Amino acid sequence: MQHIPLMTHEQYQRQQLRRNSPYTELWDLLDQVKDPEIPVLSLWDLGVLRDVSREGETVQVTITPTYSGCPAMDVMREDIEILLRSHGIEKIAISTVLAPAWTTDWMTDKGRAQLRDYGIAPPDDALDQQGRETPAANVRCPHCGSTHTQRISEFASTACKALFQCNDCSEPFDYFKNI
Repeated sequence: MQHIPLMTHEQYQRQQLRRNSPYTELWDLLDQVKDPEIPVLSLWDLGVLRDVSREGETVQVTITPTYSGCPAMDVMREDIEILLRSHGIEKIAISTVLAPAWTTDWMTDKGRAQLRDYGIAPPDDALDQQGRETPAANVRCPHCGSTHTQRISEFASTACKALFQCNDCSEPFDYFKNI
């Protein structure tokens, strides 16, 4: 049976923006910048990297935080500047935009798989969410795959994650909230 991948409208728009950009080398270069809290995940795969363009000699990068008060944004901005400067780009403008607000729909499938492999349940691993950001139970454990889990705390290592525990393997794990 052939698997037909489904994609949200937001994911499709993001991919088209990157695919049709005349600055593919900059997009590819910026794939090296990782989320400081989840070092296996690029800013692109997390959905934080929104746009890359060039105006004259200035490289313009647009990013959106997962939360308006995300403490990692300063580090992300600094990491982008360090990377671009290490490749000879001296004129850099980084804009942080809050609208439209970041959504988990902007995460790539690769990013979701990387989260799971890193031990964090991605938003699509929650069963029967009933439209809530954080379900009370039944999030798929990234360690053993069981859905026999329960929420321990609405907040985990960061505000965009909740803390869960697996009732089968007893391991605690973060769940990336569905926003």
